[in-house]
Amino acid sequence: MVLTLDIFVNKKFIIMKNLSIENKISSLSIIASFVEQFGAENNLSQKHIFELNLILDELITNTINYGYSDDEAHMIEISMEIENENILVKIIDDGNEFNPLSKEEVNINENLDQRKIGGLGIHIVKQKTDEIKYERKGDKNIVRFVKNLTK
Repeated sequence: MVLTLDIFVNKKFIIMKNLSIENKISSLSIIASFVEQFGAENNLSQKHIFELNLILDELITNTINYGYSDDEAHMIEISMEIENENILVKIIDDGNEFNPLSKEEVNINENLDQRKIGGLGIHIVKQKTDEIKYERKGDKNIVRFVKNLTK
């Protein structure tokens, strides 16, 4: 389900779009289409569309693969909005508590045969976002990130 809401707040035009997906890898293609459509509707560059897809793919794949202790269906909520020169994205899931920002930093200068497995996706997410935050509220993980459109 996709809902679009256009509102004026304090004389700033905010464009918001929401998506709910099931915790299945097949949902990643739905997210990609959602980002493409959002990008087209808001005249985003191909670079920004690609980077948004990359960030969301990394975060949502981790949630789907590692976030749940059962095989039940769970919903993951994604909202995107543009405010001034920024895209604000929020991801909410009811998976196991996990702060992706608490993971040990990957040493990208280390030889491949000495590097620990994992963590490179989060490293990419941190590099491609201008701000990223995590919080646990009740039984929900909430990740928020900002991508500046002038960069």
